Amino acid sequence: MRIAFLTAPQGVEQIELTDPWQAAKDAGHEPVLVSTKPGRIQAFDHLDKADTFPVDEVVGETSADSFGGLILPGGVANPDFLRMDEKAVRFVRDFFDQGRPVAAICHAPWTLVEADVVRGRVLTSWPSLRTDIRNAGGEWVDEQVQVCDHGTGKLVTSRKPGDLKAFRDAFLQVFSEEAAR
Repeated sequence: MRIAFLTAPQGVEQIELTDPWQAAKDAGHEPVLVSTKPGRIQAFDHLDKADTFPVDEVVGETSADSFGGLILPGGVANPDFLRMDEKAVRFVRDFFDQGRPVAAICHAPWTLVEADVVRGRVLTSWPSLRTDIRNAGGEWVDEQVQVCDHGTGKLVTSRKPGDLKAFRDAFLQVFSEEAAR
């Protein structure tokens, strides 16, 4: 399955990109780095610059139709930049409209809030997002990982880098089920 990893040109938390990327690759999926601009993205290790990664496809030049699932890595700045880009928000919303699985970790649910897809769903995130999620009609829980099957498609969410193992296990299970359908 082709899996889109959507990031802004800067601000993604590196471990929340590279760890799920490698897990997806090891499981036989094809990870694809999608961003709002071509070139390279700048990852961060908390507030410090880390590595750069080449963009494979650009939002607006690709569509949810060409992917089996979507992963939204966190980082504080990354989802904040994404939620200000209408093409990125529409790209995310399209996965939900098409019933494709989505996984988001840490601050990434900010983009889900902007896409107006959390209403009626149960999810987790970095704790500072709980009010935003509740105000958008979602139910926030403090769990390592939360899998929500509400309406169209499954949503896997997780709180932080320390929860990456649980996040990997959950999204790999959900994405594998989707690939087998």
